[in-house]
Amino acid sequence: MNTIIEIKDLVKIFKDSAQEVRAVDHVSLNISAGEFTAIVGPSGSGKTTLLNLIGGLDAPTSGNICVDGKEISLLKEREMTAFRLHHIGFVFQAYNLIPVLTAKENVAFVMELQGRSREEIDKRAVELLEAVGLGDRMDSRPAKLSGGMQQRVAVARALASTPKFVLADEPTANLDSKSAANLLDIMERLNRQAGVTFVFSTHDPRIMAKARRIIKLEDGKVVEDKLAHRD
Repeated sequence: MNTIIEIKDLVKIFKDSAQEVRAVDHVSLNISAGEFTAIVGPSGSGKTTLLNLIGGLDAPTSGNICVDGKEISLLKEREMTAFRLHHIGFVFQAYNLIPVLTAKENVAFVMELQGRSREEIDKRAVELLEAVGLGDRMDSRPAKLSGGMQQRVAVARALASTPKFVLADEPTANLDSKSAANLLDIMERLNRQAGVTFVFSTHDPRIMAKARRIIKLEDGKVVEDKLAHRD
């Protein structure tokens, strides 16, 4: 399979007046197209920091990150913003939907930033919301949607840009067990049927149970990287 994320000897150090924290400590790994991978570990292990580095939301102290063959750590801020817009989808723990926009408008927004035609935007927004089971809630604003529904809108929005992969940071953390299971089923189906690549940062055993690769971090280091054979 195509390698779409290549990480070499990655280090991220946070400094304050009292101490220096090595949040990511010489991590090297590759992620291929079509993976359904969970980055796991206890609180403070560096998993969210690693995800933020892969997504270009934070810059490494040293090391290299190549996304789809491009060295993103060399990009200037404006270049990185444009690169994220066209290559990376994000699903955050806090949903981050725009409250004054409807579900459909939230999904459409990223495609408007890409400069797509109105016809294409409308068609894809409808298709994606139907794919996540919200075809009947397209005109609802976030405040009228449950947490699980909002997170499904966030997944549809992450896919709207046709990204190379989706980074999901603790996407089930604010959901009840039924909503979390529903969301995971949707993401797994998108992975298996549409080939969408998902990389999770999580401590949720439900995600670990579905992941086909588990990368375990402790103190910023990869201590285990294993494939799980799923039916």
